[in-house]
Order: sequence, then structure tokens, then C-alpha cells
Amino acid sequence: MPLLLDSFWRAVAYCMRPRVILLSLLPLALMVLLAAGFGYFFWSASVAWTREALDAWPMLSSFWGWIGGLFSSDVPAMLAPLVVIFAATPLIVLVSLLIVAGMMAGPLTSLVAERRFPALERKKGASFLGSVLRSLAFTVLALVALVVSMPLWLIPPLVLILPPLIWGWLTYRVMSFDALAEHANPEERQALLRQHRLPLLTIGVLCGYLGAAPSIVWASGLLFAAAFFVLVPLAIWIYTLVFAFSALWFAHYCLDALAQLRLQRAAAVPPPLLPSSSSSEETVAVPGPSLRSDIP
Repeated sequence: MPLLLDSFWRAVAYCMRPRVILLSLLPLALMVLLAAGFGYFFWSASVAWTREALDAWPMLSSFWGWIGGLFSSDVPAMLAPLVVIFAATPLIVLVSLLIVAGMMAGPLTSLVAERRFPALERKKGASFLGSVLRSLAFTVLALVALVVSMPLWLIPPLVLILPPLIWGWLTYRVMSFDALAEHANPEERQALLRQHRLPLLTIGVLCGYLGAAPSIVWASGLLFAAAFFVLVPLAIWIYTLVFAFSALWFAHYCLDALAQLRLQRAAAVPPPLLPSSSSSEETVAVPGPSLRSDIP
């Protein structure tokens, strides 16, 4: 627990550094281009298709009529943009995580190592390609888990539990590996991930809930339609900053745990035995006349 809290407050402080803020803006530029491309090419078609699907759903036709009578408005037309937004949010989160892992995790881990652990040996236990492939594999697994669990989201408590748990597991698997890739060898990494599995998963789940917070910005009702080009970059930047904070939290925790592991192993190794003074002196027999006199 002390290591968990200490790494948390250090990550918060590091997020206020100008270097971290500038790094968080780099993925934002790319995400803005992706969001603008989606909005330009697919937004109208997606909203129109979603509205047709809502109107064509027989089970909801009477419900739309009842709601429309209360509010005197086209309810499917109002809900269609929100449905598209909530459907696109998981993809944006996944892309943000990959971008942060590729563009920010390494520099942020190096920042923590340079300032806090300059003497920590870099054993380079994983390559960049291996880290990217691992991130892609776990991202695919998380995406499959999201798709499979979507029917359970209709149950009110589970919609607040399952997505953050999946995000948390993905964040834990990806960022803990990236935080240790440069400094720990495979044996040390496996030992740390096994020993600190629960705290690291806790960090991932908390970061998963933080990653769900920007959805409030997205779900602004009619205001979202009026301020599309303002709210989308803001939400994406919040996502990116949350992931930057997650990378810093994992870096502080993992590198500190690695330093403690190496200190414990160094203390457990018995010191080499120093030769005694009697054994260090060797008696050398020099041929020559005996010191004993044979004269009577």
C-alpha cells in the first residue's frame, strides 16, 4: 500500500510537468485527425443507419411513441448521435491506448528513470517489436471481451463494472510490461508481475474508471451536436492525459519495485569470505644452511 500511494502522488506531480503535457498533445493531434476523418466520411451515414435501426426495432416502436408524446420530439433522432458516440468510444479508447503505449510510454518511463533511478541498470529484457506485438495481442483479447460482454451491459450494475474491469486488465497487462521492458530482464519481470499482480491490477482498474470519465464530455446531449469540434478534441485530450498518468503511475510503481527487488536480492547474497591473516601468510622454504647448530 505505501508503494501504491507513493507512486500515485508522484504520477500526479509528474503530469504537471511541461514535458508530459507536450507529450500528451502529440497523440491528440493524431486522434483529432482520426476523429475528423471519421466525422467527415462516416458520421452522417452512421447516424442515419442507427436511426433506421432504432425505428425498425419492433420492441421499441411503442416506447418511442410514448416518449415522443411526453417530449413532443423525435426521440430516435435525438438518441442516434449518442448511440454512435457510445459505440465509437471503446474504439477511441483502444486506439488511444496503443498510441500512448507506442509514443509516450517509453519517454515517460525514461523520464521517471532519469530523475528517480539514474543508477538502476538497464537490462533490456524486451524489444520494441515484442512490446508492440504483446500490446496488439492483449488489445484484441480486450476487444473480444468487450464484444462478448455487451449483452450484459443492459444490466445496470454491470455496465459500470465490466468495461472498467476490461480496460483495467488491458492497461495493467500493457503498461506494466512497457514500464519494465527497458530495465528488467525476463526473470525479474515475471517475478515482479507475479508478486505485485493485485496492486498492478488495482492501478489498472482505477485507470480504467478514470478513462471512462471523459464519456461525460461526450454525452452532453444537444450541446454535443452544437459543439462537436470543441468537445471531441477535449475528450480525446482527457483520454490521452489519463493514459499518460497511467503510464507514469505504472513507471513509478514498477521501477521502484524493481529497485527494491534488486536490493533484497543483493542483501540476501552472503558476502565473500575474506582470507584470514594466518592463511594469507605462506611459509616458503628457502634452501640453505640450517639455523640449528650441530656443534656440541
